Amino acid sequence: MTQAGPGPGDDIAALAKGGRTNFFGFLLRLVARLPFLFIAGRYYGPELLGRFAYAIIVIELAAQLATLGLKRGLAQQLAHAERPHACVVADGLLAAFIASAAASAVLMVFPQLMFPTGQIHGADWLLPLVIFGIAGADVALAALAYRHDVASTVHVRAIVEPWTISIAAGALIFLSSRDGLIIAYVVSIVAGLLTALWRLYRSYGLPSGWRPNPAELMAVARQNVPLAAADAIEWGSRRLDIAILGLFVAPYYVGVYYVAQQVASLPQKLKTSFDPILAPVITQKLGEGDKAAVARQVRQVGFWIIAAQAAIGLSLGIPGEAVMGLVGPAFVGGTAALAFLLAAEVVAATAAVSEAALVYVARHRNLLISMLMLATQAVLTVAIILALRAAEWPADPERRQAFQAAGAAIGLMLALGLASVLKANLLCRILGAPVQGWRWSLVWAGAAAVVVGFGFTMLPQAFEWAELALGVPLILLAFGFVVWKKGFTREDRALFRRHSNEEPSLPPPGSASP
Repeated sequence: MTQAGPGPGDDIAALAKGGRTNFFGFLLRLVARLPFLFIAGRYYGPELLGRFAYAIIVIELAAQLATLGLKRGLAQQLAHAERPHACVVADGLLAAFIASAAASAVLMVFPQLMFPTGQIHGADWLLPLVIFGIAGADVALAALAYRHDVASTVHVRAIVEPWTISIAAGALIFLSSRDGLIIAYVVSIVAGLLTALWRLYRSYGLPSGWRPNPAELMAVARQNVPLAAADAIEWGSRRLDIAILGLFVAPYYVGVYYVAQQVASLPQKLKTSFDPILAPVITQKLGEGDKAAVARQVRQVGFWIIAAQAAIGLSLGIPGEAVMGLVGPAFVGGTAALAFLLAAEVVAATAAVSEAALVYVARHRNLLISMLMLATQAVLTVAIILALRAAEWPADPERRQAFQAAGAAIGLMLALGLASVLKANLLCRILGAPVQGWRWSLVWAGAAAVVVGFGFTMLPQAFEWAELALGVPLILLAFGFVVWKKGFTREDRALFRRHSNEEPSLPPPGSASP
């Protein structure tokens, strides 16, 4: 296999291709995620779902740490490597597996970290072994994304894993209703790892002449500590709310909130899946000293992500009751939490895209801002929950717990807004150019989507199905049409219908019409 990486002049085409592939991946994730949420909500119930959610939080946090920041750091290592790339990737996989072994050992010895209620059954203590699968797949997909292969990430994350967990959860209803969700999760992670490793082999081949180098592995781990911490904090900000809720509300409401979070995390995947494709493009331009190009890339991708997430947020949030009701009538109480979580993802877009560059030019300051964001989220979430408790509002204790869940989503939204402002300002000062992807045309697109969406919510109860079957796609269509006409410049449109003989450039800041 030949050693290849992103070539000069291919960065804009790669970003546009990544944008098209990721939006297609979102649609696949949406189709694949709903069957699992339907099965889990209707057949396993909120309480078992809440227990499952808390255990998975701990597992996936450990897996984030076990990747040692290689989801983004691997691109930088490959860009400067003198050895064959297959050997560099093999080092990364081995380092992630060693860290996974350490994390798995801790959780197997202390399973109460995953199941704080103490209800540990059967093979629950073996669940940490899936950390190997999560970390290994993340590193393999990062290596593939370095070669602009985003399709593999979409294939694993949007097809293999979600459909496997849906099918397995459905089959296990009749075999193990208590452990079915956890077993299905394990099966999906194993399937994802095998698929990622197979695609890695087809792209990179075997690491000929490779031998484990402990000193190199330790250097990798030390170098990527800020990246690993930033990844863990970014991931943790989307799980801290559930962790705090688990301490204040019943598992039933944790399960309801988990469903809202799973729906809201669909646009988040769109954002985070840009990281691997942005990393090689940014590192290449930074190596050339072209800060203006980095700012241009961040600004452009920021606009794409804000636009896509706003469209997705409106299409799922306006018919929110119908979306949550699809999982089960017991989950309709999570509609308010869903609305704030979707808004949080739109607010977070600027911080996420800015961080893609900050981890290379100001990794320690970026880490400090992320830590401030996490602390702010924790303080706000606990404060809102305690305030509702002290005021005994609403009077009904059941409704009060539902309001507390919505309060956790509000705390997340405000903390992410703070991070977006701070990270964008920091990156703007470092690069000496604007990085904010906001365009006023998004307001017009949002207004069109709201008009279409609320029209469907006014339909009689008997036509509630139309909110999802017709309302969601038409909201997306209305938003997309206005953005395409009012928000996209000629250069934007060229990027998304690029032919082999075209080399479009990105528009300058502020060129889009309001």
